[in-house]
Amino acid sequence: MSVPRPAAVVVLAAGEGTRMKSRTPKVLHELCGRALVDHMLAAARGLDPERLIVVIGHDRERVGGHLTATGSDVQPVVQAEQRGTGHAVRTVIEEVGTIKGTVLVTYGDTPLLRTDTLARLLETHAEEGNAVTVLTAEVPDPTGYGRIIRDGGGAVLAIVEQKDASPEQRAIKEMNSGVYAFDGALLSDAVTRISTANAQGEEYLTDVLAILREDGHRVGAHVADDHVEVEGVNDRVQLAAAGRVLNRRILERHMRDGVTVIDPETTWVDVDVILSPDVVIRPGTQLHGRTVVAAGAEIGPATTLTDTEVGEDATVNNTVAVGALIGPQAAVGPYTYLRPGTVLARKAKAGAHVEMKNARIGEGAKVPHLTYVGDATIGAGANIGASTIFVNYDGVEKNHTTVGDHAFVGCDTMLVAPVTIGDGAYTAAGSTITNDVPPGAIGVARERQRNIEGWVARKRAGTRSAEAARRALADEAAEQQENGT
Repeated sequence: MSVPRPAAVVVLAAGEGTRMKSRTPKVLHELCGRALVDHMLAAARGLDPERLIVVIGHDRERVGGHLTATGSDVQPVVQAEQRGTGHAVRTVIEEVGTIKGTVLVTYGDTPLLRTDTLARLLETHAEEGNAVTVLTAEVPDPTGYGRIIRDGGGAVLAIVEQKDASPEQRAIKEMNSGVYAFDGALLSDAVTRISTANAQGEEYLTDVLAILREDGHRVGAHVADDHVEVEGVNDRVQLAAAGRVLNRRILERHMRDGVTVIDPETTWVDVDVILSPDVVIRPGTQLHGRTVVAAGAEIGPATTLTDTEVGEDATVNNTVAVGALIGPQAAVGPYTYLRPGTVLARKAKAGAHVEMKNARIGEGAKVPHLTYVGDATIGAGANIGASTIFVNYDGVEKNHTTVGDHAFVGCDTMLVAPVTIGDGAYTAAGSTITNDVPPGAIGVARERQRNIEGWVARKRAGTRSAEAARRALADEAAEQQENGT
């Protein structure tokens, strides 16, 4: 049977999440590059619902702003006072009216729920003709969870909370996830009849199941294949545990698609990262945001890439890159920092202890080591000597430097922007270049060396340097005397 398209998916995300002990609303805490609520929305979108509704309450401006920024298909509904899950659903119906068809109700703090599991819940709901179908799971230790009590035909008789359960009921390992598929019309009526006669004085959605059963409707259940999917995130410990599960899923998907991950235990990849077949990920690597890595590239070890694109057969090791574009067959690292706006063309190199920002490096150009390149264009085949500094900031403005094709910048050169080194031009090592160097010329900007004899003996008398110099001069004098010079 095909998966029925739900009339609506309602995501409950109004709670404060006090156990997170955070200024950030619980549903906006990130996991593998997405907010918790966005993981749930992604799973819901896989069902192609007619309406996607999110109930917000605590810090509604912030949560609502996030929803608006990340998806135009979401309809926020404000639960001004958080008076229980049943009240949240009643608030939705009061705002949008009766929803005809199947209404799926889930939570914004269950990032591990898969679209396939929700789809099978909908299938069971349709096949059995239930008024409501609850998603359940068999857990090794059900302590603290509501137990599912079934009749001989498999229908749900009741959900019994831990404190109310008999010893026999406590032995049941099937627990309530709190995720439901409802007949929308029946739900609209039942939520108006929920009692607040409980210790918290709240309206609980679980009461709808008893109401519908008392009305003579069938209440069913679908058991999730993996109980981990239905576990919510309520504190930082559970957030970390969910992250490990989700990261492992992501890595397994990539490995089955042809990516080599040397050590999954030390590799972290966000959900929106794209990896092509034959990519190799070495230990200690983190790939964040919308990073894209093309076929044959090798990343790591100890590398963190955020919103960075890596071309085919490139190598990137011991590197931090943010918003960079690394071309095919380029080489980056070790100990390299590529900041936003950095573009390396084919076979370009950014070597050891190199930092780049807003820099375009031409095909085959090399910046091998110990260099800062900021606000610059470096031509094809150019070579930048060690310890070169592109002096781009004058205290007020950022200025641009251009190095031409096949130019050679000597070691320890200061390029004071704005300045241009022409095609095929050179700079002498140790120069401070403040004026343009024409094509084919060499720029020399350093004082002539002069040696002041005896300076150490006069100015640093009594030091180890002075004693070493005295011995060397004595040996030199003795040698000269022996040679008769």
